[in-house]
Amino acid sequence: MQKPLIISDPNVMMGKPVIAGTRITVEFILEKLSAGETAEQILDAHPRLTHEAIQSALAFASQALRADVVYPIAEAVT
Repeated sequence: MQKPLIISDPNVMMGKPVIAGTRITVEFILEKLSAGETAEQILDAHPRLTHEAIQSALAFASQALRADVVYPIAEAVT
């Protein structure tokens, strides 16, 4: 059985989901990608990460957003 790449431990980063064996949060990876950084740039800056870890972070976020929760989004002011 393969070890999970995304873990949550109350003693690591206040329980936020992180890449196993690091203190790099899923949130951090998503922020970097949404700011326009490429996976390669993230990997260069954080050598302990892998492409598989970044894909796992994206899959985790996608799955988390499938929950039956309403996320209010403010309308843009024009």
